[in-house]
Amino acid sequence: MNAKILIIDSDISLSTVLSDYLESRGFDTHITPTGKEALAFVGEAYCDIVLMEIQNLGMNGYDLLREIRHRQPDLPIIVLTSRTDRENQMRAFQLGCDDYQFKPFSMDILIYRIEAILRRLRKREESKQRVFELNGHTFDATHQIFDGNHLSARESDLLLMLCRNEGELVDRHKILSALWKVDNAFTARSLGVYINHLRRFLTPAEFEIIAVRYRGYKLVNNGHL
Repeated sequence: MNAKILIIDSDISLSTVLSDYLESRGFDTHITPTGKEALAFVGEAYCDIVLMEIQNLGMNGYDLLREIRHRQPDLPIIVLTSRTDRENQMRAFQLGCDDYQFKPFSMDILIYRIEAILRRLRKREESKQRVFELNGHTFDATHQIFDGNHLSARESDLLLMLCRNEGELVDRHKILSALWKVDNAFTARSLGVYINHLRRFLTPAEFEIIAVRYRGYKLVNNGHL
């Protein structure tokens, strides 16, 4: 799966050059020139990393950074800006950015920084829990087994996402981007089919998968350990 990068910058010329370069290196990109559009995208779609300016976005760039971090606590954010003073750097890091680069910047060095962040994220995901006890039922994501029943790779990956976020809403766009690589009406229907497949293995009195219309799915514990 190609990592998806959200570029937030009112300088369309620079954004386009940056987007073209990133896509030539195998990334998928999306450009938003205003803070309002960026927040709409973050609320409705999925991305792996954000590259953002903090000036001329139609809103305070620091407020935008704070809001993105609030909505997506684990989403990597790199600030790309002409503001080079120490105070602005400190403020951006205090609000949750992962890196801060001055304009003009080296495209090649930026690629290395992006890849370093994504490597850390992959290692973090790989080290996470892969065996779950669900009210006496066992799900082994490594071997794709739920209580002796073999799951397909996609069923296992989907259940793993839900288990790792038990009790929390998992965004539909995030699921589709991560497992199907494509987010459209066809894959959304396919996701619904796989959710129903998983429901066959779950006892509603203990665990159930709840659909939140147009938003996503939640694995809820209704039983007692």
